[in-house]
Amino acid sequence: MKKKEALVIHSGGMDSSICLALACKEFGPAAVLSVSFSYHQRHSNELIQAQKICNDWNVDHVVLSIECLQQITDNALINPHLAIEHLSQKAPNTLVVGRNGLMARLGAIYAAHLGAKYIYMGVIEVEACNSGYRDCSRDYMDKMQEILRIDLGDPAFEIRTPIVFMTKAESLCVAEKLGVLEYLLNETISCYEGVAGVGCLVCPACLLRNEGIRQYRIIHHNSLSSQ
Repeated sequence: MKKKEALVIHSGGMDSSICLALACKEFGPAAVLSVSFSYHQRHSNELIQAQKICNDWNVDHVVLSIECLQQITDNALINPHLAIEHLSQKAPNTLVVGRNGLMARLGAIYAAHLGAKYIYMGVIEVEACNSGYRDCSRDYMDKMQEILRIDLGDPAFEIRTPIVFMTKAESLCVAEKLGVLEYLLNETISCYEGVAGVGCLVCPACLLRNEGIRQYRIIHHNSLSSQ
């Protein structure tokens, strides 16, 4: 594969697809690589959507297997026999322990091999605060970045998390400015059950996504009304 400028950890969901659009805007589609991961996730059809988005945007796409996760941990995202739940004062049972750190590490190794200095990740702290995903904060990524700079021998290597401090609604405004919002609303899958569009309506990912859409529409309506 030809040299790349940036690698995007791309699930096929809304947040990572916004990051893909941002990377393509900065570097051009030919200089960006989309990397998805297969780990027997119950919403594995997200990988099909990631490929479709990359085909439509002329971005190279690869899928890496980390299916060993099923052997070493158990949670509702990789065990379809577990009902999805998020009990009060506990992390959701869809948390895959260490997943974002593992993806960042593998993505960084691949990026270095391709000559890329940046990886993008669509983590967003609203998920860390509201949903208990403790590997979705910038603080977590800063620590990962520090270790990866040692691993790669490159003090300039960056983990970019462009929407990490945004609300879901604010991230949708970014997608709108990039001209890809309607496309991503139709083509991305964020639902843990793999249901497209508005999703299953009850899993944590759907609740966050649909509340973000609701808030975005209020912001958009107010903006139009003030013009």
